[in-house]
Amino acid sequence: MRFGARTVVVLPHKDGQGREARDPEARLAEASGLARAIYLDVVHEEVIRIRKASVGLLFGKGQVERMAANVAATEAELVVIDGIVSPIQQRNLEKELKTKVIDRTGLILEIFGERASTAEGALQVELAHLSYQASRLVRSWTHLERQRGGFGFLGGPGETQIEADRRQIRDRMAKLKGDLEDVKRTRGLHRARRQKAPYPVVALVGYTNAGKSTLFNRLTGATVMAENLLFATLDPTMRAVALPGIDKAIVSDTVGFVSSLPTQLVAAFRATLEEVLEADVIVHVRDLAHPDSAAQAGDVEAVLRDLGVIDGEIAIPIITALNKIDLLEPDQRAALLSGAGDAAVAVSALDGEGIDELTHLISRTLQASQRVHAIRLSQGDGRRAAWLHQHGEVVGRRDEDDAVVLQVRMPDEVKARFDAL
Repeated sequence: MRFGARTVVVLPHKDGQGREARDPEARLAEASGLARAIYLDVVHEEVIRIRKASVGLLFGKGQVERMAANVAATEAELVVIDGIVSPIQQRNLEKELKTKVIDRTGLILEIFGERASTAEGALQVELAHLSYQASRLVRSWTHLERQRGGFGFLGGPGETQIEADRRQIRDRMAKLKGDLEDVKRTRGLHRARRQKAPYPVVALVGYTNAGKSTLFNRLTGATVMAENLLFATLDPTMRAVALPGIDKAIVSDTVGFVSSLPTQLVAAFRATLEEVLEADVIVHVRDLAHPDSAAQAGDVEAVLRDLGVIDGEIAIPIITALNKIDLLEPDQRAALLSGAGDAAVAVSALDGEGIDELTHLISRTLQASQRVHAIRLSQGDGRRAAWLHQHGEVVGRRDEDDAVVLQVRMPDEVKARFDAL
């Protein structure tokens, strides 16, 4: 793709529920932000309302004609459709608009392909790309010059799309899955070492561009990439930090969440999200200044619920960092913060406001969840012993004639669940 390719962003919108019920202008702004995240030059953006999606073109014929006129007038080289576009619709739109067309899934995969920097991230992205590409038709528009990484949704001279048949794609995907399993085993060993050295883990989660990396840098003094771009962070980053009353904790910066994340990426990035499952406390970073802040929070909570963190088996305490209050007027702050709850802190990761209060809340939450319980089991009670190893951290053991006493670090609510077994 030519750096700064002229791009038209179109949001097909019809009244509905879920993501469709959000402010279409905010959704369009997010789509344009995704395009700018890989330095595309957005020359035109618009919301196009549709009553019923056309099987062949997605939009109505008159709407496509107007789109073609905009493409010609702006000399656009690429059209991004912020929605799901079938292979047939994509092919037909490219013929009508006489330019490359990609959908939301293709755009997000392109961003991930550009940003993944570790070996694990590259494996995950390639697996997601192949899963997506296996369902697409052979692409016809390849006139855009390619001058960087990514995975070829945007084309380029001399660059061929995946030409292997389905068997070759399946073979490659099988190899990638095997490689990822090796990486996950290595990560498991690292986690085991962390558990032996009793350092609590704090995972930062949140919607993309909510300010997680800026907060990570503020907490740890690190200098990870923290730009005003969607998906600036794709690979988990960890640093040690001292907290009030805690000599050493590990803070983990994770990949940002997004609405309508491609299903291929949900599966492929599961290993990245496993860091969240190993955390002792989760800090949910919210962009309080965003017009769809509540809906974004709902997206993050839905993923955490799918992972079992909310209303599930894992029961990890969650703190909410209400970020970017520096962008709000005092009366706006008061209105948005009312009823936020005891587990929420208003902060500005950019200028440091509220950070001390946040670190003290994290520390208090960690200390409350780090109690060590002495649990006596009969020698043959392997089932309950296995449960304790799975849901807590066994830090000591004493064998007696007919019993074993385990010293287990776990939150009180997990201990209560054990007592109820």
